[in-house]
Amino acid sequence: MGQKQKDKIMDSFITVILFLIFIVMFYPFYYVLILSFNKGTDSLTGAIYFWPRSFTFENYERFLSDPHWYKAFLVTIMRTLSGTVLGVLLTSIVAYGLSHQQLLFRKTYFTIIIFAMYFSGGLIPYYVVLRSIGLLNTFGVYIIPSMLSTFFLLIAISFFRDIPGELKESAHMDGASELVIFYKVILPVSMPLIATMSLFTGVGQWNSWLDSAYFVQSDNLRTLAFRMMEVINKSNIPMDSLAIANSSSAGVTSYSLQLAAMVISVAPIVCVYPFLQKYFVQGVMLGSVKG
Repeated sequence: MGQKQKDKIMDSFITVILFLIFIVMFYPFYYVLILSFNKGTDSLTGAIYFWPRSFTFENYERFLSDPHWYKAFLVTIMRTLSGTVLGVLLTSIVAYGLSHQQLLFRKTYFTIIIFAMYFSGGLIPYYVVLRSIGLLNTFGVYIIPSMLSTFFLLIAISFFRDIPGELKESAHMDGASELVIFYKVILPVSMPLIATMSLFTGVGQWNSWLDSAYFVQSDNLRTLAFRMMEVINKSNIPMDSLAIANSSSAGVTSYSLQLAAMVISVAPIVCVYPFLQKYFVQGVMLGSVKG
């Protein structure tokens, strides 16, 4: 058996394994999708595997008509957009400053960052701090505490160090300030880093629900992830037959509404990811290859 034939057999074997892995990973998402387009009362009988048996848009209509879900969806969008932009921007600015070897007290700053990265005061001290600065039950509790990521800060510092110093020197010779160099020279060549930070930060903001549960009391500030957890907890509470019949009289159950919410919550991330994939692949390889 020749080497080429062995390579073809190995390639075929790897292709089959990867296809099976894809099926195992993809089918749960597909199953949630088809159930979200199926009547909730019909889904309770089971035996739905490949396509909806009783197709309907009632689950999505109920989701969009419920003001609690709608407000939560808008709050999640606003916190994701503002939290991602401000978080990536502040982390990048701080990382750019710390990447300068001539920075005063640079080792002290790094010691503080490393310590803060691995040690935490716990939930209660964190709650007390948020209360003391007036962030409890405000939209700012979603944004301000997460504006600086110590993990991405270290990655960004390493990335900025690898940028050729000649770019900065030529800009300095043209009279550019550090802020101008950062916005017009550094950021344009740092798109893999920015895209990677944006993707992870955005997904984290979109899926976060603990801060909404612990630090917010107003229903107008609840997030989509929190509402989904609320539905999951309610679905685990035993209900008598009369309550089940009343809750599913229109063909919509709490479970089918939850599935529709899951699809709607995942859809924006799925739509954005293809546009960032090229930069994301480069970004996750940061530091792995040195020139």
